[in-house]
Amino acid sequence: MEILIWAGAAVSVAGLLGLFWCIIRVMRARRARLSDEELRAVVQSVLPVNMAALLFSVLGLMMVVVGIFLS
Repeated sequence: MEILIWAGAAVSVAGLLGLFWCIIRVMRARRARLSDEELRAVVQSVLPVNMAALLFSVLGLMMVVVGIFLS
C-alpha cells in the first residue's frame, strides 16, 4: 500500500502545480492591465484547468488516505 500513498502524493503535487499555474496565469493577465473582456476571456480559459487541478489534488489526497487506512 506504500505505492498507493506515494502515487497519491504525486497526483496531489501535480494538482497543486496546476493550481499554481492558474494563479500565475491570472496574475500576469491582471498585471497586463487588460480590458474587462480580455481579462474575462483569460479567466474563462483558465477555469477548466483550475477545476481539473482541484480534482487531481482531491483524488491524490484520497489515494493517500486510502493507502494509510489499508496499511
